[in-house]
Amino acid sequence: MAYATFDAVARHRRSRTLYSLLAMPARLTVLSGPSGVGKGTVVAKVRQLHPHIWVSVSCTTRRPRPGESEGVEYRFVSRERFEQLAAAGELLEWAEFAGNFYGTPRGPVLERLAAGVPTLLEIELQGARQVREAMPEAQFVFLAPPSFDELGRRLGGRGTEDPATIATRLQRARVEMAAADEFDQVVVNGDVEAAASELVRLIEAVSA
Repeated sequence: MAYATFDAVARHRRSRTLYSLLAMPARLTVLSGPSGVGKGTVVAKVRQLHPHIWVSVSCTTRRPRPGESEGVEYRFVSRERFEQLAAAGELLEWAEFAGNFYGTPRGPVLERLAAGVPTLLEIELQGARQVREAMPEAQFVFLAPPSFDELGRRLGGRGTEDPATIATRLQRARVEMAAADEFDQVVVNGDVEAAASELVRLIEAVSA
């Protein structure tokens, strides 16, 4: 890709390192987990019940799903615009997943942390690893399904993707599940409200 040059990556890494040295009044919480585990649903419940927690809005090149709104679940951008943001070092992390790109705008996250606002970032595993490199002081939470079979049922029940895409997501999910030990905490999403409450407890524990 145009932005994945050695110079652009080097600039991006240097800027991430600079920001990791800044002392922030609040601590970032990063939520990740396998595709289909319900990260978006749990985060939506956190937004609904605990509006004092600021949830970062990632940008993506994928098309909106039914019910998604610009600036709420994601900021939907063109591939060209995404490349510009990445090349300029304006993304805290970015990753490719299922043929689309996802990234976290750096500025809004750092502004909320500097203001002492409890901040939640929901991203894929590859992005979470990038954030750990840049901000090792963050809290990393893995959202797990009750079982792998249940994860498969959830992915199939979306009705928004073809069988080949679902198979790709399940294959990747097996790899992602094995990464749970990399995280500070694990929350099982057997019940959305219970998982959201546990996540909030963890966020508030490190923000107190």
